[in-house]
Amino acid sequence: QVQLVESGGGLVQPGGSLRLSCAASGSIFGINAMGWYRQAPGKQRELVATITSGGTNYAGSVKGRFTISRDNAKNTVYLQMDSLKPEDTAVYYCNAAVRTCTICNYRDYWGQGTQVTVSS
Repeated sequence: QVQLVESGGGLVQPGGSLRLSCAASGSIFGINAMGWYRQAPGKQRELVATITSGGTNYAGSVKGRFTISRDNAKNTVYLQMDSLKPEDTAVYYCNAAVRTCTICNYRDYWGQGTQVTVSS
């Protein structure tokens, strides 16, 4: 079994910053892509940013304001969020493509989500 545990959400004023963390643990043999998604009330879940060994990818709405990074030794992915806007308010979910044995396929795992609220 694999668990993803997020932390770092909260309430912040417009223009402020937050840093989200997501640590993967359990029976991990390897991790491919890691990423962050978000879901606002009444909307579908959307991609925020992903990171692989080949690079990073961002949604247009966060490019230049958010930075994704990872620490492979700790199986942890981070999302630094700067210049936050009210429209960034959502539940943020961590995602990782993990394989649990040498011959296993990569499978998607999700965290439980962390609330980010941007409001004055």
